[in-house]
Amino acid sequence: MSRHATALRAGALALIALAAAWMALGPGPTAREALGCAFLRHPHTYEADRARTTYLAAIEAASVDALFAGDTTFGLPAIEQGTRANRTKDAERRIPATLLKAIAWVESNMTMASRSVTYHSEGDALVSFDCGHGIMQVTTGMTVPLGAAQQATPVQVSIATHYAHNIARGAFILADKWNGAPDERPIVGTDTNSDPGLIENWYYATWSYNGFTGPGSRMSNHPNDPGFGSWPRPAYRCDGEQARNRYPYQELVWGCMASPPVISGQPLWDAVPATLPDLNDPRYLAALAPSAFQFPYAAMDMPTPQPAHEDAIPQIAANYRSTVLGQPVLRVDAGKLVLRTDGSPTEARATIRVRNGGTGILTWAVQPPGGWLVADPPAGVALGAGLPCTDPCSPVAEITITVNPTLLPAASATGTLRITSPNGGTRVVNISVEVQADFEVGAPGTSRAY
Repeated sequence: MSRHATALRAGALALIALAAAWMALGPGPTAREALGCAFLRHPHTYEADRARTTYLAAIEAASVDALFAGDTTFGLPAIEQGTRANRTKDAERRIPATLLKAIAWVESNMTMASRSVTYHSEGDALVSFDCGHGIMQVTTGMTVPLGAAQQATPVQVSIATHYAHNIARGAFILADKWNGAPDERPIVGTDTNSDPGLIENWYYATWSYNGFTGPGSRMSNHPNDPGFGSWPRPAYRCDGEQARNRYPYQELVWGCMASPPVISGQPLWDAVPATLPDLNDPRYLAALAPSAFQFPYAAMDMPTPQPAHEDAIPQIAANYRSTVLGQPVLRVDAGKLVLRTDGSPTEARATIRVRNGGTGILTWAVQPPGGWLVADPPAGVALGAGLPCTDPCSPVAEITITVNPTLLPAASATGTLRITSPNGGTRVVNISVEVQADFEVGAPGTSRAY
């Protein structure tokens, strides 16, 4: 082997080693789940208490539009009611709170972070294979980066990192599914003016939250799909001992409303035995016949299953919103960064620390210049004073900055990292980065004359 060939081989091996080291800095195999999602790597979030009191309170607030009233993304829309011939937007902006709680449990066991994150701590956000994020497993709008330079938008950052925004967005989506009737969805409550105060009338909206899919589809939620067996079925008990794939989604939710999960000997909410449509009753059998599952689904309209149930309206303290959301303030500890790929491992990376100079949960995102700088995590949280933070939790967020040598534009490159916060003020923190990469690699399939 010639000296030139030896040099090329050494350079190639160096590049491979650098690329391998860069990949090793990622969050591991779970990152593959998020490759088609808003974030290439999992963002970080805060996981609250095991008893779920923090999340239950936020769900109750979201159910009566007490978190982000008037916000077109996170506030509840006007709620419609009435039959196909008499549909209005006169209903109160409210969703049955027990229904939202049961959906949160079915979606994520009411957790915001991945299983590896302890309670009262921060770490990888919960992201499903289909880009569902957080407690409510919000998928809509979370499948690709929608912002400038293919970076996540402030809305995507908020949904993925802050439980209050995640819950509120889930509530919005459920209300939007309800409002899909009668143009795109059937109506429950032909005999009750489709009153949204009756939990049973949310049957089709709940079905739609997971996908308004019919018989024969890959993930059918139709109660008459043969894959679910004959009717009546044993009720879903919400205790983790029954196969979930033996029930359509709405029956999972109904089962959890009636049999709340128990933590430390206490049920998470008061049981509500909402009534399912009885497929032995001709009125419901006709509405839920596979042949009726045809757009715009008018043949699926049905009366309210009886007995019908109403939820107690949560009473939200006047200062709840300000207490939960706090007043976060973005603070960043970092000067100019210099990275060297030909130096020691510590010279090939840098750490940026993000602090919350205020209260509540600060959400932040970092935008690298191009693809040759890698920020891990790409978004996350910093905790304000007073929030429980149990070891190994740290109120200060740390971002590791490394180089992706395969996309480095030159042996010497400079760029600017931008750090912003959706809820921590309008300040943008710009951090200058210089990269020195002193290596030479021959491109496969080419030769060079000297």
